[in-house]
Amino acid sequence: MPNWGGGAKCGACEKTVYHAEEIQCNGRSFHKTCFLCMACRKALDSTTVAAHESEIYCKTCYGRKYGPKGIGFGQGAGCLSTDTGDHLGLNLQQGSPKSSHPSTPTNPSKFAKKMVDVDKCPRCGKSVYAAEKIMGGGKPWHKTCFRCAICGKSLESTNVTDKDGELYCKVCYAKNFGPKGIGFGGLTQVEKKE
Repeated sequence: MPNWGGGAKCGACEKTVYHAEEIQCNGRSFHKTCFLCMACRKALDSTTVAAHESEIYCKTCYGRKYGPKGIGFGQGAGCLSTDTGDHLGLNLQQGSPKSSHPSTPTNPSKFAKKMVDVDKCPRCGKSVYAAEKIMGGGKPWHKTCFRCAICGKSLESTNVTDKDGELYCKVCYAKNFGPKGIGFGGLTQVEKKE
């Protein structure tokens, strides 16, 4: 039967979609009112849609169904997502049910290797992650630990010096390790030898 009214068929309701009400995604047309997440039924737009083959989801439901699983892949950095999406009708279990004992991967992922090789701050001895790392003296430091060892002043690349693995501001370095005498290290007269 010919398509007299023109327009494509909606990917959700299979009715004709006219140009004024059309949203296109993944080569398919949808009514504005039918452009909903297939799991939670939330209204979508071009910034919140995630398509998988002929299905459309909001980014949250897409992540639950097709995204990576495990520690560090939750709703924020460093969390464990226990939301399986069962209340939304998402069938996330693929294959056989999980065994009662955890298995150790034989080929650890890049993520697992990265967690082992975290740098330690020379000042406090704690792990330094990329978001808080400042390099000084060839070593990684926390932003809060990147201070002069004597006066405690915050350091920058323009005023930092290092000696024996410790950081100093230029003033403290000059006073404690620089040359002595008139005009050096803040002394006003030559010290007499007794």
